[in-house]
Amino acid sequence: MRLRVATYNIHKCRGMDRRLQPERIVEVLRDIEADVVALQEVVRLRDGNPKHDQAEFIRSSLDDYELVFGDNRLHRGGRYGNALLSRIPIVSWTNYDLSWRRRERRGCLRADLRLANGRVLHLFNVHLGTAFFERRHQGRLLLGSDILKAELSGPRLVLGDFNEWTRGLTSRLLSADLEAIKMRQFARRSRTYPGVLPLLHLDHIYHDRSLVLEHFSVYRTRLSLIASDHLPLVADFRVP
Repeated sequence: MRLRVATYNIHKCRGMDRRLQPERIVEVLRDIEADVVALQEVVRLRDGNPKHDQAEFIRSSLDDYELVFGDNRLHRGGRYGNALLSRIPIVSWTNYDLSWRRRERRGCLRADLRLANGRVLHLFNVHLGTAFFERRHQGRLLLGSDILKAELSGPRLVLGDFNEWTRGLTSRLLSADLEAIKMRQFARRSRTYPGVLPLLHLDHIYHDRSLVLEHFSVYRTRLSLIASDHLPLVADFRVP
């Protein structure tokens, strides 16, 4: 079977023009047509305005997605964290706390997906911190026995915003255990942040070697350049 996944830091749906417009994120995702979408920086505020519950607004504006949400902290009376949209049945999910000291609360949202061939795919939606020692702590947590080295029955897919634009400890640990997508082999541009004029490569996808990468792209359109301060990554895999 074939599987299209995307990771997208939506920046609370605030675009490069400072406008808060979740409908632009919806249009970007509608064009990508991924089976599974990992979103970071998602706000859920239930105040009667459907656009303020960004996770549910995006899910309900698209077709046939299940939604799970990893709640990491409060944000202006609502909740803030990572979300996962999946057209593949979600059999279980959990949210891991990756926070370090007094830095902003961070998390890793894991969802176990039941593939058409009966196997389970373990997907990890990650948003790491911006400080050097914070990411070192988080990298060790990710590669520990409770998260990526736990007893798992199927292949692993790790994606998200790692806030690591150089080859730091997290990149080295993940690359030693998983296959890192080498963006330059597929895309002329590999930088994803900031949106209009990307200068940094913060977003990444890692996968078990049993997942065969067939195509990869940085999704760059006129709308995606303005809808968020990050650009989405899209990868097509074949699951043997």
